[in-house]
Amino acid sequence: MKGNRLNYFAVGLFVIASIVGLVVSVAVLSGRTGATDGYYAVYRNVTGVKFGTQVMYEGYPIGQVETVTPRPEAGGMSFRVNFEVRQGWRIPEDSIANIAAPGLLSAITISIQAGKSANALKAGTQIKSQEAANIFAMVSSVAGDLGVLAEQNVKPLLANLNLIAGEVLAILDKDGKNLVRNAAAMIEDINARVPIIAGNVQEFTDRMKKNSEEISGLLSPENREKFDRTIVNLDLATKNLEELAVLSRGVVADNRGDIRYVVESVTRHVESINQNLEGAARNMLEFSRQIRQNPGLLMGGTPPKDTAPAR
Repeated sequence: MKGNRLNYFAVGLFVIASIVGLVVSVAVLSGRTGATDGYYAVYRNVTGVKFGTQVMYEGYPIGQVETVTPRPEAGGMSFRVNFEVRQGWRIPEDSIANIAAPGLLSAITISIQAGKSANALKAGTQIKSQEAANIFAMVSSVAGDLGVLAEQNVKPLLANLNLIAGEVLAILDKDGKNLVRNAAAMIEDINARVPIIAGNVQEFTDRMKKNSEEISGLLSPENREKFDRTIVNLDLATKNLEELAVLSRGVVADNRGDIRYVVESVTRHVESINQNLEGAARNMLEFSRQIRQNPGLLMGGTPPKDTAPAR
């Protein structure tokens, strides 16, 4: 009997130790190993959040969710999530509590992003919240948009492309051979003209080279010396002309009275000079007329008849 009791006692102690170990393990994993402070956050969607959901502070476990309480509102429904964290854990006022999953297959957690404020939240106050991004909902929405896009835009676009391709093939089947012939003839013509063009380019290059050599010859040191001497001579000639102009102005200024007398004299006799020139012109005209009528007058002619003096 005593052996059975010892066995039962040993089994009981093992069961009690296992339960205590399990409780301690759960407490360690959840971050609740002592006194805690309570906080809460409000969300519109709490998918995956329930009692026991871990609360992480920059990835470090500090507590767990205690309750999720629905709160009806005029614009819909919101949910108050109460959670407990380690007592004395400092959370800045501008921290944000996100509903997030560390990995694609990881469990949902309340992830607190530490703020930069120097003031800490008091226990029992609200932490700013941010909704979780539902990846599967976003993928489903994008897939729906892609389906609508394919149905309304891609299919008509493919139909138009098929129509355009058919028209292009028809054009190529009808006029493609002519286009190929014209292209071939154009290529042959270009090939025939290439040597001529190359020859013209070579001739132009030769001329440019010759002109360059001539210019180089003109700009030789000897010619530059000649140009310099010519410029010097031109400068001297310019100075001489300036001196001559000054001398002419002096002569005119000194003989201004004589020049005025000569001009006035010519002016007085110009009319008689014009009359004499006009008479000489008439005589020459009469002489040329008689010579044309009788060229023999130049060889020998009769003397003019004497005219009796008038009484």
